[in-house]
Amino acid sequence: MSGKTNIRGNRLETEIERSREESNWKKVIELAEHLKARNQPGLETLANFLIGEGKLESYLEENPPTESNVQRARTGLADARKYLMMCIGEPAKKTTTGDHESGTGHDSPPQVTLDPIHATAGHRRPSWGITGHHKLSLSSTNHHWLPWITIGLHRSPHASIDHHRPLQVITDPVNNSQQLAAEHRWPHLWNETLRTRKSSIHVIDLLEVSLDALLLLSKLEYAVGDYEGALAHLTSAGLDQLTEKTLPTRSLRIVAESYAIKGLCSERVPLPNNSKYQRAEKSEKMIRCFELAGDLTLLYLQEQDKLTSTPSTHSLQSLPAATTTGSTSPLPPSGLENKKIGVILETALQRAPILYMKAGQLDKAITRYRSMLAAVESTATQHLRLTLARQLAEVLLRGCSEHTYQPPTQGGKHFDERSKSSSNLKSGESPWKPQNYSGTNLFVPRNINEEIILLLLISEAMAVREAVLSQSPEFKNARVHAFDNATAVYDLLCISLARRKQFKILIEVFERAMKFSHEESHVWQQFGLALACGRKDARALLVLQEVHRLLPAQPHYCLLAARLCFQQLAKIDEGLEWVEKAIKCCEERMSFLSARCYLYQGMGLMLSANHDQRHSNSHTLRAKALESLTRAQQLDSSDHLVEFYLALLYAQNFHLVEAMHHVKLALYLRSDHPHSLHLLILLISAQKDYEEALELCEAALKEYPDDLHLMYVRASLEEAVFGGEVALLTARRMLTLWQKLYKEQLSSDTTDSQSYHHTNHDTYSIFNMSDKDAASVHAESVAASRVEQALSEVASSLSSYQPKPGPHQAWLLQIQIWLLTAQLYIKTDQLSEAAHCIQEASSIFPMSHHIMFMKGLLHEKKSEFHEAQTCYQNALAINPYHLKSLRHLVSTLQWVVFIFPDDSALDLFLSNQA
Repeated sequence: MSGKTNIRGNRLETEIERSREESNWKKVIELAEHLKARNQPGLETLANFLIGEGKLESYLEENPPTESNVQRARTGLADARKYLMMCIGEPAKKTTTGDHESGTGHDSPPQVTLDPIHATAGHRRPSWGITGHHKLSLSSTNHHWLPWITIGLHRSPHASIDHHRPLQVITDPVNNSQQLAAEHRWPHLWNETLRTRKSSIHVIDLLEVSLDALLLLSKLEYAVGDYEGALAHLTSAGLDQLTEKTLPTRSLRIVAESYAIKGLCSERVPLPNNSKYQRAEKSEKMIRCFELAGDLTLLYLQEQDKLTSTPSTHSLQSLPAATTTGSTSPLPPSGLENKKIGVILETALQRAPILYMKAGQLDKAITRYRSMLAAVESTATQHLRLTLARQLAEVLLRGCSEHTYQPPTQGGKHFDERSKSSSNLKSGESPWKPQNYSGTNLFVPRNINEEIILLLLISEAMAVREAVLSQSPEFKNARVHAFDNATAVYDLLCISLARRKQFKILIEVFERAMKFSHEESHVWQQFGLALACGRKDARALLVLQEVHRLLPAQPHYCLLAARLCFQQLAKIDEGLEWVEKAIKCCEERMSFLSARCYLYQGMGLMLSANHDQRHSNSHTLRAKALESLTRAQQLDSSDHLVEFYLALLYAQNFHLVEAMHHVKLALYLRSDHPHSLHLLILLISAQKDYEEALELCEAALKEYPDDLHLMYVRASLEEAVFGGEVALLTARRMLTLWQKLYKEQLSSDTTDSQSYHHTNHDTYSIFNMSDKDAASVHAESVAASRVEQALSEVASSLSSYQPKPGPHQAWLLQIQIWLLTAQLYIKTDQLSEAAHCIQEASSIFPMSHHIMFMKGLLHEKKSEFHEAQTCYQNALAINPYHLKSLRHLVSTLQWVVFIFPDDSALDLFLSNQA
């Protein structure tokens, strides 16, 4: 009969322990009721504790301990409070005393259950205690015995039997198995101890039960908003005197929550004397509590994964590649993982670095973030790691510079020093530290840029994985929550990647985000801006169309679309349509935006006038452009761009006085605007005052020494003032400067050059060099640039010619420099050097009509008029409106007629045209 009782007791003990570790509180309460129904003296206190624990935890799972639930918790936790209060103080004493007075068989020693196989192998039986690993079995027939819940919170782990002190149980079965075995062989020792110290045993048992009950009562008081009461219970339990030693899984959570509650309550309870010293001491204690709670939480979750044999399937090793396209399921995650951690522990994990930052200790906050992220990921920390990684990236972005940054391998403990398994802890290392990632293949960032981008890309991968694809109303809250988390990561990615001009990576990030960004305007806006910055102009325009559909009242993106049409895509009519949409969106009180809308309208009309070859239409369009620019000037008289484009419009109409007036106004409004300086120099040179123009150009170059536009004008002015030899020196310096500015960019640029050729129909051919705040309005033909592009593609397919890798505009700028140098060589009669320059330009872009024209000039200089005529005709075939080619073709024909005064010259010309 005794054997059956032992088996039932062991089964019940194991079942209760398993249910507590699995947080199956309903079953814990049922088993506790069965235990209580056995009516066995001494077990009632244990049953009361288990029932109180189960009621408390089950209630808090349904109603998290937040301020909004305080009033409800005061009534909902009344039963839990009643049962836990029965385990401390007088109620427990009365229960124990009653059992002792009415019991029998007190001479029978309690049976200590120890599996010798587990003991020698280092395995420990499950325990309910906070620091102990063994307890007296529930199968004990001694009705005086009260089962121990907590064993030796701060006693020596090598306790032994002593007649003059209360009984203690060995807590290290591996190192003390012989001593325990000796106690089994000496039953008279147990009998004598029980006979002489019965009351002491009961007091110790009551103390151990009370400690666990006090810790849980502190959690209850925190849930009902009694923060001072929670601190009082923790003080009574002696939380600050706990020794760091290996704990069972359930005990890890209890202690972690106790430290977290102490820190949270300390934040809410004011100091009696608010002195600077007390505030610093309080802050230090709170940080210590939160750090202990965080480490214990991570360790608990790691141990929990081991117990359930379901390690995280989304750990760092199995994180999907950056090319993942989103969640594998349209439904949101079940949320069971997040329930494992709870509100208290999740808050405690994030509070320590925040308190460090409030105290001005940013380096310690960063170290704390790194230590938490270095811990091996568990199932319940997946969402939390996303938050921690994003917060650390934000701290590095906002509060750390490249000079103050300390990489993970410097400024303290090495990154891998604490990456040891908790089962292989060195002597001196705390058993309360979680297991960290370790190995030789771990990537450790070397600078702040690497760490920020690494953190954000990992966060982005996790955010995409957690995205909710289902559009069902029942998942709206989960979908919005996941999207907000992802958006926060995307905003930080925009800041960090845009600073370093890594638009290609940013575009890939937003391409993955499109899968779960249905009707989400913010992501579409960011995507459109990234495409525009990455020179994916055609795609950017399509995305901006979607943004306008989502935000029809916002004029900003209409103006951006118009700028793309004007400056990159050569869609002037469509750009004007976008400007009309922007004007409709603007309200009268939005004077700045309204003025900018009319400015864009004037720019578009100027471009249309330049591209329209009929004089009457061109004159009408310029008149409309003048009206729009005048309207913009009335709405915003302090906009330097309005004055600049008014000056440019007057200059194109040959009204130099008015142009000079407006360009000076533009420089008055913004003296450092390089385009206004450039236009002023050109206007002065148009008045044949080359020396003054050159002097102003040199003064401007002192302010902008790397401006190739101004250097180009300087070379032209030097050629007019000093001759070609001086101008050639400037041209050579331009080539050197180009190498300095673009060589590194071209060598490191991985962007496919073909994408630029296909997506960027250069509206203004090779002479378009506009800055970021002004669209160029050169009168080069759109059709010419497209013909050049088509011919270059044909040439690349039929010959060994391959487009140069890298940004298209950089190579076009080099062509311009080579052609300027060739022209100067031609004027100084250095024809062989000019031919070499033309050859260099042809190797970059052979089908440009500018190169054809320069070849014609070279042949004309050599008096090879037939070859010159052919080159000019080729240039006109590409761009029929190239005025320089037309003028020189006429001049060449005049020489042909002079050489051949009969009609043979005309016949030759007509035959060539045929």
